[in-house]
Amino acid sequence: MYQKGDKVVCGSKGVCIVEEITTLNIPGVDKMREYYILKPLYMASSTVYLPVDTADQTMRRVLTLEEVMALIARIPEIPQITIASDKLLEQEYKNCLRTDNCEEWVRIIKTIHVRKQKRLAAGRKVTSLDARYLKTAQDCLYGEFAVALEMPRDEVEGYIAKVLEKKMYA
Repeated sequence: MYQKGDKVVCGSKGVCIVEEITTLNIPGVDKMREYYILKPLYMASSTVYLPVDTADQTMRRVLTLEEVMALIARIPEIPQITIASDKLLEQEYKNCLRTDNCEEWVRIIKTIHVRKQKRLAAGRKVTSLDARYLKTAQDCLYGEFAVALEMPRDEVEGYIAKVLEKKMYA
């Protein structure tokens, strides 16, 4: 069970802070059932109400600093998604996002980065599909890493690049 003040990852809402653990006084809602009241860090106007008894299905703790650093070190070895069909690729992007797994988000980002470079080299624009899923994967990954690294979310991508560059030349 999580405690008030804990930082958790909750599905598409990303990193949230547990604001309260309480029952809800709302018509049609079981008055005896406890809920986590979550405040997403990067969606200021949003609030999530999640039943405590089912939270393990959609909520997990934020990665620790050590886990983030280990994942960053593994980024070069994480395989890209190798699906040629855009329709099947979109389904795979969706599957990866649903896992709430940082390694899967890295796969999306790596795949789209390579696709983007190939398209730009051929004089073509990035597809709207890739742009949309890249933003979503980056928001998820960088939001969680920012919490563990204790830095602003917009600095995470540069930080990862520096760490990987140092590793490459070490």
